[in-house]
Amino acid sequence: MTRHLHLRAPLVLFSLVMLMAAPRPALAGPPLLCHPFDIGTARSLPMGGSGWQAVDSRYDLDRLVADTLAILTPDAPVPLRMETIRRATIYASRRPAVAASLLAALQDRAKISDAGAPLAVFDFGYLVETYRQAQFMFAQPIAAIDGIDGYQLVLKAQAMRKDDAMAHAAKLIAGE
Repeated sequence: MTRHLHLRAPLVLFSLVMLMAAPRPALAGPPLLCHPFDIGTARSLPMGGSGWQAVDSRYDLDRLVADTLAILTPDAPVPLRMETIRRATIYASRRPAVAASLLAALQDRAKISDAGAPLAVFDFGYLVETYRQAQFMFAQPIAAIDGIDGYQLVLKAQAMRKDDAMAHAAKLIAGE
């Protein structure tokens, strides 16, 4: 019996080494943009069929700012906020004026200090960083994000609210 166990040990060791060395799936693309967030049955901006950037061709881009603000209410959970901002960025990348209007609207909300302030600061910072990761999609660079540290804004919002989902968002921005 001892001899039988002795012969098995190298096989077990080899199997463990192979499992540890096995390739792990790599997630490609910017994490704030290319990987949809699970929002369950919550309502966000409409998207098209397949692919992370498949938009609904029937969606009226002139409504993007108002629709986004209507979803980003104080009671909207952070994952819904992240997914809505991801979708809004994909739509906004098609029209620079809409992208600028959305950025300005979220920046204006972040300046107001009330009970919703941490979420408004989060939304603005998260949008800045999502735009930054989406620069390859925009026809023109979004110069308005230069000099704005969205990561620090997300950290500030998380410090004000102590929200695990915000901490997760900060880690995604930092590439952790």
